Amino acid sequence: MKKTTCFCLLFALFFSVFSYAQTEEPEKSSFFKPSDTLNVKRKNGLLIAESALFLTSFVVLDKQWYNGNEKTSFHFTSKSNEFGLMDKIGHGFSSYKITRLTAKAFYWSGESEKKQLIYGAAFGLGATTGKEILDGFTKEWGWSWYNFGANFVGTGLYVGQELLWKEQRIQPKFSYNNSKSKGVVTNTMGSGYLDRVLKNYDGQTYWLSFNVNSFAKTDYIPNWLNFSVGYGVDGYLHNADATILPTRSKSLYLSLDVDLTKIKTKSHFVNTLLVLFNSVKIPAPTLEINSKKGTFGHYMYF
Repeated sequence: MKKTTCFCLLFALFFSVFSYAQTEEPEKSSFFKPSDTLNVKRKNGLLIAESALFLTSFVVLDKQWYNGNEKTSFHFTSKSNEFGLMDKIGHGFSSYKITRLTAKAFYWSGESEKKQLIYGAAFGLGATTGKEILDGFTKEWGWSWYNFGANFVGTGLYVGQELLWKEQRIQPKFSYNNSKSKGVVTNTMGSGYLDRVLKNYDGQTYWLSFNVNSFAKTDYIPNWLNFSVGYGVDGYLHNADATILPTRSKSLYLSLDVDLTKIKTKSHFVNTLLVLFNSVKIPAPTLEINSKKGTFGHYMYF
């Protein structure tokens, strides 16, 4: 449920934040090229587009996503591990990505480094925390302090690295393996593939991808080479499905990855796409350490 919202915000944000400045004359500057100095038109356009997106998304969510769910007074939930922590990790992932894309958008406008981080953190935390407030008024879910804390972890991961290193040496990534759902269809999933990607906890894997040369500082390791540590679960489709999938397990994954942001091209448009697609873990040979099945390898895992 929570990842559906966050991913929608993520992709909608990416495409909307750049839309305002399309009226710039092409001979004055390349559209995707970041401004060397503050471009007020770009900045104002970003503020308008993102604020409108921020407000509209919650109206749509309240009318569409929560439609059919019983509303109640604001309340809390004490559930912390019903999905094997996958929902919490999803919150952190989404908060990081929205924070980063927003900060990059304001970098494109020529805004100062300090304000890039302020705007990024404001929209990253605002989007994910606002969604949690809506949960608080829904009988089935409720406000979760664990989810709220995960939002800060995600945003803090981006902001902290910028303050410490001026670069993102550690990046959260995502992959999805539909075969892990074991063909079980539940009322928590939609019928489409995208619905399953966003709602099927069993098929999801979240990664922390470490850029090797950012730490090693060598001349012989490719700048794009990453080492990734992943986490996933099996049998956590939903509490109500425990009788269908009684055996639950958790897995730690060790794999290689590629940091697409380290691949620089002469095209600002291509560079922008690489930043976007860097959210996805590259398929690679992987070692899995499973709490039930032990340790084994995958020739290629996604």
